[in-house]
Amino acid sequence: ITHILQRESTGKYSPELVAGPGAVEDPNEVTVQGCDCQESACVPPTCTCLPFGDNYIRRAVADVQRPVLECNIMCKCSDSCANRETQTGLQFHLRVCGTPGKGWGVTAMEDIPRGRFVCEYAGEVLHREEACSRTRSLDRLAVNNYIIAVREHLHNGKVLQTIVDPTRIGNVGRFLNHSCQPNLFMLPVRTHSMVVPRLALFAARDISAGEELCYDYSGRSFNSAPDSASGPGKPTSRKRCLCGTPPCSGYLPFDDWLCQPETRQEHGSSCMDLHDPSASPCVS
Repeated sequence: ITHILQRESTGKYSPELVAGPGAVEDPNEVTVQGCDCQESACVPPTCTCLPFGDNYIRRAVADVQRPVLECNIMCKCSDSCANRETQTGLQFHLRVCGTPGKGWGVTAMEDIPRGRFVCEYAGEVLHREEACSRTRSLDRLAVNNYIIAVREHLHNGKVLQTIVDPTRIGNVGRFLNHSCQPNLFMLPVRTHSMVVPRLALFAARDISAGEELCYDYSGRSFNSAPDSASGPGKPTSRKRCLCGTPPCSGYLPFDDWLCQPETRQEHGSSCMDLHDPSASPCVS
């Protein structure tokens, strides 16, 4: 992957999020208090990192409709704790290769069971203004834009936003293509930081070796909220979708939210109360 990034003149490889220009929070700063499960396994309700029940069952994510808080470096449990699933790196053999008409893509080189963690979408965490500036620059240059903005819609109407750009610093996640019928879905997972989640990609179904791995760039799959990304947009300003699936919309998702005025409900550095059972977010 590092070799491919160098060929594309895109910079450095990083397996995790890093603070980019204008980032208010350091994604690797520890802001979550650890659990005290030193001599026993991390199980609900005794483990403070599992307020809603087990996050993973036989290593598969248990519920995509609730916040996920994993054990972290402040926890007294071991590194082999079952509640550290996204912190163990790549668990399946993946291959970055060229795809017809779509440039680079990622293929599974072995079977991946439904619900298993596949990879993180790593890159620079950006402030909204920096992300907007980069988006406009990329549009002028007519080059690929890998910036993703994840919004977590809370029950109280607030929206937590996490913006990641893997263009200059990133990992295998930036090579994943879009599909209108994806076999992956993205889920925010909090480990060290209560503010900035890891953008984890999980298998939406059983995936066979040789399949290309794709997710829906608009975030419409599973726990998403209705959003402008799923709107019709203007075909003349959008790239055609080449996923070839039966529900294909014909065009890649379009979302001009980044460069729209920020509302009161949108927060780029707010904490989610993961111990509030009504705080379950939906993602767009």
